[in-house]
Amino acid sequence: FLMGGIGSSVMAGHDNCHYDSYESQMERLFSPIWQAADMEFTFQNAGEGGGCGDSFENQIWCVKQNISPNVDVVHYEWTYFEHGRAAGEHESLVRWIQMLPKQPPLHIFNTGVNKGGNDEKLVEYYARYGFNAFYMHTGFVNGGYDYEKEEADNFAWGHVGDGYHNTTRYGELEEDDLRKTSLGVVMRNWHPGPMGFQLTSDSFTYVYTHAILKALDIIEKEVNDGKDPREKWDASTRPIFMKGDLPEPMFCDPMYCVVDEAPGCLNYELPTFGQWGPRVEDPDDDLNPYLGEVQNWHVWHKNNNQWYMVGKQDTSLFKKREDSEICRHLDACGGISGRSASEDGTVVFRLPKMEVGLVVICGCCGKDVGQQMFMDNESLEISFNTVPLNKTTFDVWPNKKCVRLLKKFPTSGRESETPTGHHYLALKLLEDQRGAEVRVSHVFTI
Repeated sequence: FLMGGIGSSVMAGHDNCHYDSYESQMERLFSPIWQAADMEFTFQNAGEGGGCGDSFENQIWCVKQNISPNVDVVHYEWTYFEHGRAAGEHESLVRWIQMLPKQPPLHIFNTGVNKGGNDEKLVEYYARYGFNAFYMHTGFVNGGYDYEKEEADNFAWGHVGDGYHNTTRYGELEEDDLRKTSLGVVMRNWHPGPMGFQLTSDSFTYVYTHAILKALDIIEKEVNDGKDPREKWDASTRPIFMKGDLPEPMFCDPMYCVVDEAPGCLNYELPTFGQWGPRVEDPDDDLNPYLGEVQNWHVWHKNNNQWYMVGKQDTSLFKKREDSEICRHLDACGGISGRSASEDGTVVFRLPKMEVGLVVICGCCGKDVGQQMFMDNESLEISFNTVPLNKTTFDVWPNKKCVRLLKKFPTSGRESETPTGHHYLALKLLEDQRGAEVRVSHVFTI
């Protein structure tokens, strides 16, 4: 049983040991149920810190690469980036993942308070597809504890104890008192601590376990009625959704969210667990339209040390322990880069099958690098199907680290032709880069 989470530094578990993230806690809590059925449970944590400049606006397009397209459930978290303006992105993601093989439900994780709004509208509208949202702070309050009677603020940064417990369940087994106390922190800062993550893990696990019990009751009834449940629920009988099978969208742009396939993405940041859409073409491939030209852009990843984003308290504790590797986080910035026109030359991306013709590139590293790196860079030529594109047609989109090169397929001219059967995107250095090198972190299409 495979789950995957895309999100920010909260999803990644920053300011904690990776071991204390809610995904890791959930793997330990939920796995025995699956082991009893001779199965494994894995949670792919594709959370990415803010240092690379990403947000929900560009990362949702990479759901099929950031996590496996064969996931059973998708989690999403960008609590501190949305500011109540992510309804279109939530809805797009709900619809796109229904086009994946297992048609997973989307479950939102938010650290804050449920104030109603568009998520509640979407939960009702997409109920049959399993969409739901969990708000951590509201979850604590709804547990019944009277937080208003407390003099201390249980949600203050660094506060130990949630009113119900003073440490996590596994913290009770800790012999190190400092570690035990650390595991009782609800909010490290804006990032949850292990106690906040425990509630999150428990809440999702409870809901999923309840669903499993209901499913078993239904299966048992079929068996008792003399029927073979595999005839009704075997994976091969799962209906295939097309875009016309979903209801009309409420918030997302129909051009991009009413489609038959989820977007294709090439994301150089770490970690990724799925499959790329665009890919760098082999410079020696006979179909490469730039065959014979210099194509030496290099792929890189930031080499974070073991204590990257672990947090000072846990770093101090675990530097003395043999199990310190459990603290290491998975996320790191990355990209494909070029600086020298003569030595690096051109990078050529073979694009996947597209339905609309949208083509977007994102830069690294920073939240607003798109304009300067791609649009205003006179020594960088960007071509589609070997035809240089007019940069005045570009726009910064969907956030400031990215540039939309094409909104949809060209309908005329040589750029609309595909003599090899493939579309190609090429970035060519006309002169050596005087400042920072050109760094591409993402290419995504639909």
